[in-house]
Amino acid sequence: MEAPTAPDPAEPLRRERPPRRRIEEGPPEAVFREVVSFTPAPLRDRYYDKDTSSPISFYFSSLEELLAWRPGEDDGFHVALSPPEGRQPPLRSGRPRTLLCHDMMGGYLDDRFVQGSAAQSPYAFYHWQYVDVFVYFSHHMVTIPPVGWTNAAHRHGVCVLGTFITEWQEGGRQCEAFLAGDERSYQAVADQLVLIAQVLRFDGWLVNIENALSVTAVENMPRFLQYLTTQLHQRVPGGLVLWYDSVISSGQLKWQNELNAHNSVFFDSCDGFFTNYNWQKEHLERMQGLAGGRLADIYVGVDVFARGNVVGGGFDTSKSLELIRTHGFSVALFAPGWVYECLEKKDFFQNQDKFWGLLTSYLPTHSICSLPFVTSFCLGLGTRRVCYGQEEAVGPWYHPGAQEVQPLFGEGGRGRVDMHSCLADAWNGGSSLLLRGAIPPAARAVPVRLFSLQVPAPPKIFLSLVYKLEGPSNVEVALELTTGDVGSCHVGGVSALNAETSSRHSPRPLRVPPTKLARWTGRCGQHLSGGWVQRCYEVSLRGCSLRDLFVTFSRPPGSRAEESFVCRLGELQVVDAESLLSPLPRVQATSVSHVRWQRAPPQGEGPPSGLRLSCTLHWSFLPRHVRCFRVHCGRGAGGASPGSGAPGPEKPTFLGLAFVNQYRVVDLAVAAAEPGQDGRVEFLVEPVPKEGFRVPQAEWDRVAMLYSMPGT
Repeated sequence: MEAPTAPDPAEPLRRERPPRRRIEEGPPEAVFREVVSFTPAPLRDRYYDKDTSSPISFYFSSLEELLAWRPGEDDGFHVALSPPEGRQPPLRSGRPRTLLCHDMMGGYLDDRFVQGSAAQSPYAFYHWQYVDVFVYFSHHMVTIPPVGWTNAAHRHGVCVLGTFITEWQEGGRQCEAFLAGDERSYQAVADQLVLIAQVLRFDGWLVNIENALSVTAVENMPRFLQYLTTQLHQRVPGGLVLWYDSVISSGQLKWQNELNAHNSVFFDSCDGFFTNYNWQKEHLERMQGLAGGRLADIYVGVDVFARGNVVGGGFDTSKSLELIRTHGFSVALFAPGWVYECLEKKDFFQNQDKFWGLLTSYLPTHSICSLPFVTSFCLGLGTRRVCYGQEEAVGPWYHPGAQEVQPLFGEGGRGRVDMHSCLADAWNGGSSLLLRGAIPPAARAVPVRLFSLQVPAPPKIFLSLVYKLEGPSNVEVALELTTGDVGSCHVGGVSALNAETSSRHSPRPLRVPPTKLARWTGRCGQHLSGGWVQRCYEVSLRGCSLRDLFVTFSRPPGSRAEESFVCRLGELQVVDAESLLSPLPRVQATSVSHVRWQRAPPQGEGPPSGLRLSCTLHWSFLPRHVRCFRVHCGRGAGGASPGSGAPGPEKPTFLGLAFVNQYRVVDLAVAAAEPGQDGRVEFLVEPVPKEGFRVPQAEWDRVAMLYSMPGT
């Protein structure tokens, strides 16, 4: 069977829209006309929540569903923003790796809502610097990772896999259907799995066959794995296929808890082997002789729930990791959401930090290797939403894809500084990074390494740090960086070299932003609302590479006593200064489709007070230029004419974030149009550049909808 052709990953999926309503063009926006109808536009149940029409993650439960899938407009919500960011060392470096297999309560919980939800106490993972591979696991036959997880992982350079699983008698029937025939049957299944990963921009599959196979089926399984792996490598750069220790070469379902002669044929047919969890030291010793040069391709499974005869789980998981690393293998941590499922929700963050903190000795970290590098430390959740110090909305929210790059949490706990995420305050998003510590009498300063980098430095970089000290403190806060290639590296724009190492530099803060960059850096050196302070730096480099970013706390002049501090970090930017001079492309051609109207519920005992509007916005933009899009609405006065540019509220209302060129507006409250008049609602799409600065509202794209009631 010929594989379906994938669309160009650089282009949005082709939209098969219903016929457009009449559009009139006029500055400064496109205008759509709509007659309110309470007959909803049809939406496919697989892709949308039946109650709200909000886009939701999807999976396939059968071969029939898998083979019938073709890319379409609805899949556009599920395309990841970009491939994994580069990181060092790369996945295939040979260094033992860490795989996280996320199996939680059947999967597709609060994380299934593509545009986020109002979850009160959601699960969050943020120790990405320790992880190489993330597997989203459920017991559906084809588990497609929710795109929010893929975006968060890719932002940290982590490879994301879905799961292809068959189980029990039904699983055996499905395996016979595609494995017991000729090669066209299993190739068609593999082609679909590759196409899904290619179109939705995740990185491959964990294959888990938890049922017995017939002689013919088990003979074809290595061929299926080889074909799947070859095709994935050709069409998904960095793609990965892993096999779970379950079926053996005779076709029996018989977990081995090791790589051995009974299952090595599957290991030889793909990129890696994920062992079952009930291994002991002797299993590891036997595997060393069988792995050849592929020690790092064996992921030794560790069940954090400690089910069965295991070495260690829960807060004793380090016992398992110590043995695994001693023998040179990679590790597969299964269900580390144990800290969320089994312990008190109110203590989740403390337990999460404790769990990963106990493992840091066995989990090597990674370096960032591309610019621009920008983070607000947001976890992708919060009790309110904040945009550059201004509160936008109050109430819980959860959006895994909105998580920003997280720091080296294990570094902060060393010495006398405690570092953790905090929802109590934020500069941009829902959380900030809280550092609490003290400068001992014998020390002049306490440096905290936040990030490791391996970035060839451009000739001039712009750096910014937004922070605030809480409570009375005279401690000085500064950003420091280290450089490589010390012999030939020349650094300009620094006030001092740190005495501990000639490669660590303290840049001089800018009091006035450079003229060319003034549009972007107007807040440099200012005290901002909410007590935040922004420090900006410009550094000239020649023949250098960037290596580390520190925030350093220094004692005030003349002080000799211990100096305590509590500091909140809101944002960190490292940008090629030249890139700020290039104009950002404009969002264009915003349009509206799939409109749904509902009557608003009555307020108290009175009549309905208005309407609820749901619709899909589409626009044109190359996503590689942005971190995301922010979508807003404004409401104009009834009776506005097309193209009149009737103003909405002074400040548009923030609706949500989009990581693709479309957004589903859900249950937006709008006033009912008066007889003989048009109601008006306006939507605005704001691009958020990768460099992290705010684009002026005059440069957002906008579209207006004029609507009238039936018969008026």
